[in-house]
Amino acid sequence: MRDNGSGSGRGRGGAGGRVRRLASVGAVLVAATAAALVPLPAEAQRGAETRQGGPAAADSTLVRTDAGWIRGEVTAEGRQFLGVPYARRPVGSLRWREPRPAKAWHGVRGATAFGNRCVQSASWDPGYENPTHTEDCLDLNVYTPKGRAAHRPVMVWLHGGGLTAGAGRDIVPDAFARRTGAVVVTVNYRLGAMGFLAAAGLDGEASDGVSGNYGLLDQQAALRWVRANIGRFGGDAGRVTIAGESAGGRSVCTLLASPTARGLYRAGIVESGAYGDCAGRERRRAAGDGRAFAKKAGCPDPKTALACLRGKSAKEILAAQGGFDWGPVVGGAFLPVQPAQAYEKGSAAGVPVLNGANSDEGRLFAFGRFDGKGEPLTAERYPAALTEEYGPGLGRRVLRTYPLTEHASPTHAYGAAVGDRMFACTALRMDRALAGRGPVYAYEFADRTSPPFASLRKLETDFDFGATHVNEVQYLFKHFGLDSPFNAEQRALARQMVQYWGSFVRTGVPRAEDGPAAPDQRTRPGRVLSLRTASAGGTAISTTVHDEHRCGLWDAVPAE
Repeated sequence: MRDNGSGSGRGRGGAGGRVRRLASVGAVLVAATAAALVPLPAEAQRGAETRQGGPAAADSTLVRTDAGWIRGEVTAEGRQFLGVPYARRPVGSLRWREPRPAKAWHGVRGATAFGNRCVQSASWDPGYENPTHTEDCLDLNVYTPKGRAAHRPVMVWLHGGGLTAGAGRDIVPDAFARRTGAVVVTVNYRLGAMGFLAAAGLDGEASDGVSGNYGLLDQQAALRWVRANIGRFGGDAGRVTIAGESAGGRSVCTLLASPTARGLYRAGIVESGAYGDCAGRERRRAAGDGRAFAKKAGCPDPKTALACLRGKSAKEILAAQGGFDWGPVVGGAFLPVQPAQAYEKGSAAGVPVLNGANSDEGRLFAFGRFDGKGEPLTAERYPAALTEEYGPGLGRRVLRTYPLTEHASPTHAYGAAVGDRMFACTALRMDRALAGRGPVYAYEFADRTSPPFASLRKLETDFDFGATHVNEVQYLFKHFGLDSPFNAEQRALARQMVQYWGSFVRTGVPRAEDGPAAPDQRTRPGRVLSLRTASAGGTAISTTVHDEHRCGLWDAVPAE
């Protein structure tokens, strides 16, 4: 596992040290292949107007975007268009500036290879063996089903990685697109210091006077690209669902509360993203982080720090970003108030939301802290580990609430506490807060027999990860482009989950042919769709998730 800034893996950003531990689960392989431009073929010249949208464009690999023509490719599942620029390269004077529309190009741009990952360190995830120091990374990927239908629903996927790692290529959703009839877009956005540095000098360049939100402004720029162009791929710009896992889910949480994102989507999916109650950094704290980062990067003079930092290489910026909590900043037009406050006061978008977490979220992080380092937590060390994590008072309460007799090992007991506080209980709190402004459907991924995701499988450990953080992603998409070693029951659960997610993307209500209706928290509060294999009783409605995750304890202490 990696630490947050200069090297964090797939875990996701929360607050302080937890965020740095969260950011440790990897990203996906990326081919940094520049698209060559070729002359515009005669067929494109003759059919330009026809191909701008609608059924006539649905089967073509040649599509005209608002910046120019691109040529994708046909696959066994449909069509795909990879590495499509949605914003100008954020380099030179555009580093730490709000994204600008992509420059137009002449001819036809190839769209058959993924673009660059944004600046980040190496990790344990497949394809992430080397760091990336390339700032030219603001592109997206479009996957469409076969067929000539138009006005298809659209899902825009925001990847996880603690806001310091990952790429749109983390998932390959071509089969999901075919099975659901949706157009799927995956997005790269700026990460770490490149995406979230706040500073007094940068405030003056920000349109709302608050710097530090570049990564999420990139996401909004991608959504504006979708609104302007997705019809040309057979999608419906009025039927866009934003979705993401972990830091991607946290991004959805933030966009739900962002006034500047209004009208860019009609529904949201949050997978394991409510940690820390989706809180952003307060402006004063973010500015302090910026000063400390500038000093660490070798730019200590406030008068010259910005010019100094812009003169640093991406490699130097990456080397200095470790140890900081990179995330959105509250106080400007982008995010006027904390998301939880926006939910509770009714100022968040009143769109349908599918929100949930996994039953064993914390096992990944507990493994990374103990067993993954070759130092399994012992029964003797367990009380001290809880005191170190929570302080003496809360630590004693946690010890009573998570006795070793109820868990397979001390590491599993520790992981249960971590996961309940960070993910399970925050997701349920988010359900309650959102229920006052629109439909909210709650789920829990609870297949404790699920194979560990690819980054864990290659460790060849016998540690029981259960339904840990990230593990649900492989049930919906090809995670890292790889097939997962599912048994028959797990394949059936995967099909059912795709039905629920696909139904939500199409209609705003999650349904599956062979499963119960997902409970709407406005009328069935506290009831959760528990996603399980047949041998574990099958998918059912649970009324005990709050108690199972000891949320009576965690709701009474601050989130992290």
